[in-house]
Amino acid sequence: MSDTQQPPESVYNHLSKEESKVQKAPRYVSKFRQAVILENKATKDSMKTMGPANVEMPSPDKFLKKHSKEPKLPEVTECSKKCLRTCTCTVRKPPVPKRTDIPPMEIHTKKDFSQTTVAVPVKPTPASVDSRKGDKQLLEQSGLVPKYVLKQDYGEVPAYLQKRREEETKTQEEYERFIAEQKEQEAKKRLSEEERQSILKGLKKRWDHFHREYQCLPLIIDTFSKKAHKKRLEEAMSQLEKDISYFETYTIIYKPKD
Repeated sequence: MSDTQQPPESVYNHLSKEESKVQKAPRYVSKFRQAVILENKATKDSMKTMGPANVEMPSPDKFLKKHSKEPKLPEVTECSKKCLRTCTCTVRKPPVPKRTDIPPMEIHTKKDFSQTTVAVPVKPTPASVDSRKGDKQLLEQSGLVPKYVLKQDYGEVPAYLQKRREEETKTQEEYERFIAEQKEQEAKKRLSEEERQSILKGLKKRWDHFHREYQCLPLIIDTFSKKAHKKRLEEAMSQLEKDISYFETYTIIYKPKD
């Protein structure tokens, strides 16, 4: 007798069971697929792997001959011979004089042919030997012989520096002239005593006008227009009081020119 225990029999065991289908995951599709395709098409070289698309097949009659690839000289023809004869000289030479022609006589020139034919002796370049082996150096570039101190303009200011100094002086003078003109235009004029008293009198008269108008305001100010009018009068009177105090305190006052 086996030790395994069987489940009890039941009617439900004879019912048909539905097979559960395993649902596969969706196939992976890269989101960069279109970009990769476009990049592959862009980098692909035409006619690289498969050769040209349409190639004319060589004819059997035109087979490759020996030495056919070597460079050849152009064929000489009658036309090329004539061109070679006429194109060798760029300028047409004068015709050869005939035997019967009389040569020109009595043509005098100031050129001395005897002096021109004399060979000028070549002078050796000055040099100094500075070693027992015969090593030498040119004196002109060695610094042993005075070269620049013998120049006519030695120790003088170069011309380009003088020109630059003149330009700087001219620019400075123009700038100073411009500043002087600006100061002259912006110069201030002193206010006379009569003008100061007349301005002070006008300010006081205007303050009296605003003060009289301020005294005429009603006791009850309940509207926005009345409040705004009162505020405007107070600001005007305050500004006039400052101006009157300024003109009374300072007797010397300057004003800009018109």
